[in-house]
Amino acid sequence: MQLGCGSASLDLNQPVVMGILNTTPDSFSDGGHCYRDGKLDLDLAVRRAQQMLDEGAGIIDVGGESTRPGALVVSEQQELERVVPVVEALVRELGAVVSVDTSNASVIRESAKVGAGIINDIRALQRDGALEAAAATGLPVCLMHMQGEPDTMQKAPAYEKDVLESVVDFLRERIATCNTAGITNERILLDPGFGFGKTLDHNLQLLARLGEMAKLGFPLLVGLSRKSMLGALLQRDVNERLPGSLALAIAAAERGASIIRVHDVAATVDALRVMSAVQSMQA
Repeated sequence: MQLGCGSASLDLNQPVVMGILNTTPDSFSDGGHCYRDGKLDLDLAVRRAQQMLDEGAGIIDVGGESTRPGALVVSEQQELERVVPVVEALVRELGAVVSVDTSNASVIRESAKVGAGIINDIRALQRDGALEAAAATGLPVCLMHMQGEPDTMQKAPAYEKDVLESVVDFLRERIATCNTAGITNERILLDPGFGFGKTLDHNLQLLARLGEMAKLGFPLLVGLSRKSMLGALLQRDVNERLPGSLALAIAAAERGASIIRVHDVAATVDALRVMSAVQSMQA
């Protein structure tokens, strides 16, 4: 499958690695990496993106608002200042396919103007104006399931019915809403939202049954890198979770995930190449 991303196209017939570029000072794993003397440094952001592209990333995901559990909402102006100049630089200087991790209509519009290729929204275009803004860009959108908001989502999350059924029901509703707004199925990706309003058991259930979600016929994007579920499962600090992250990436790809969103690009690319080589030998 080819995914049109503005002026670029992505081949999703093999899993694509999405490299995370947080332009925030407080993201759970890499906050502040693009900052110098307390200010966002565009050169540092471009250098980090170039490194990830060299390591094999097919997409750079730029986010200007931390969505870790307990994170506070930033102002719309702050997010614009953190995101739009970086997107513009990555497209202009590196020719990168850039996705924008945002829920705000103004950030969607302004990022699209400077060359963003994908809108990646943890709130599935539910904020005021986001749906209309995304539809107007003509870009693909990733709709993610999240129960609650980042500041509350991990306070005893629970579901009245099967977690996969709940996630799929929500995403089906958002797909229908997108279709009504003029966003066709060919422009929609889905993300089950690992770690967003889910317990360790919920996350493991979703991953084990990811193949059922893949049968919906939409490309799946998953973000499992260094997540707190690995801390709960392995009792490892955030910077000790690479082996677990690689295991989750392989498990997701084997179950149909098309895009794997990660912090550790080179190691994930290697792991997926090995997986693909083994799969190519199967009858």
